[in-house]
Formats: sequence, structure tokens, C-alpha cells
Amino acid sequence: MVRNVVLVHGAYVDGSSWAKAVPLLRAAGMNVIAVQNPLTSLADDVAVTNFALARQDGPTVLAAHSCAGTVISRAGLAPNVTGLVHVAARAPEAGEDFAALAAKFPTPPVGSGIVTANGFRSLGEQAFLRDFANGVPRKEALDLYAVQVPLSTAPPTTSVAAWHRKPSWYAVSKGDRTIDPGFERFMAKRMKAATVEVDAGHLSPVAYPEAIGRLIMQAAAPS
Repeated sequence: MVRNVVLVHGAYVDGSSWAKAVPLLRAAGMNVIAVQNPLTSLADDVAVTNFALARQDGPTVLAAHSCAGTVISRAGLAPNVTGLVHVAARAPEAGEDFAALAAKFPTPPVGSGIVTANGFRSLGEQAFLRDFANGVPRKEALDLYAVQVPLSTAPPTTSVAAWHRKPSWYAVSKGDRTIDPGFERFMAKRMKAATVEVDAGHLSPVAYPEAIGRLIMQAAAPS
């Protein structure tokens, strides 16, 4: 069984978005690192994730939430990565115009609350609570809003897609208001990922850490 897992957060949050999953994974015997992505560029996020992977002693499961799916599309090529777990996450094809692909699906409500300035985008409070953190208790959602990390507006196009080469798992968030659930199902099917559906909004690692932890443990189990 794989004993290492690296968790990669997505847009508008930091590594604390994995805080509930970490103790569950550790209790199951996993060595866990939650990456603190700068979100300043895809290259920067991949570099930080690769640094975390290089610190692992042995085979490692790499899990991503939200836009970090693009990060692990590149970092997942590391030789010690045995499997990829996408949690309500992007899963782009190499060289794909992800925005154009997403436009083929219903526009998620969160888009109306995006604020852009000085090369970064963030979410206004209402959109964060209503659309990004839906299903998370208000107090907890406000705590996450307080540590929101702005996201670079640079197009995060990846030249590789590690899911072609590594076994993949996907957790669809059925109540997602940030990435359309139908779009998530499309990406999971395209990857031929082992898929579960969680009755959660976008922040399923926060609202349903047990379900996400179980999926990561499946990815770590012997095939």
C-alpha cells in the first residue's frame, strides 16, 4: 500500500482547505503533506508541488482540488507518483483551451462574483459564501474567506496531461456552483477515472472530508 500523499489546493483557498482530511489520512497510516501553492502562475504552483513530491520517501498519491487539477496534470509525471485524485477538479488535456471547453457546459454561478485587478482575481464575499463554499457552515466559510489567496489571471495551459499515464480517481461534487457538475462528470469519464459522487458543493474536502479521504485511500490501496 502507498503510504505517502501530497494534497494540492486550488483557487481562492490555501492549504488549510485540506485541514479536515489531513488527520483522517494520518490516522489511516498515511504520511501527508498539504502544499501551499502561491497561485502566482501554473509554473510556480508546479514547482512547489514538485518540491513536496521530492520530499517523499517512496510511492506517493497526488491529490488535487479545483484548479490544482491543472497543476497535477504536470506534476503528476514525477516518477514516484502512483495515482492521481481529482476532487471537483480541472483535468485538462495537453494544450487544451480549458475556458473554451468549460463554455460548452452551463456557466457556474460563482463567475458573477469574480473581482479582477492587477493581474489577479479573487471572489467577493457573497460569491465566496453562496457559490464557492456552499454547504460549508457560515462561520467556517468566513474563516476560509479571510485567508483567501488571489489567483493569477495568466492562462494555465498545460503541455502535458499526466492522467494519460497514471491511474486516476475523481470525486464529483453534485452541488458544485463553481465547476458545473456535468463538466466534472465529463472530465472524469474522459480520464477513465474511478469516480464517486459526493452530495457537496465545491469545497468537498471541507464539507465531506471522510468521503474524500476514503477516495484517496482507495487510490493508495494495492491494485
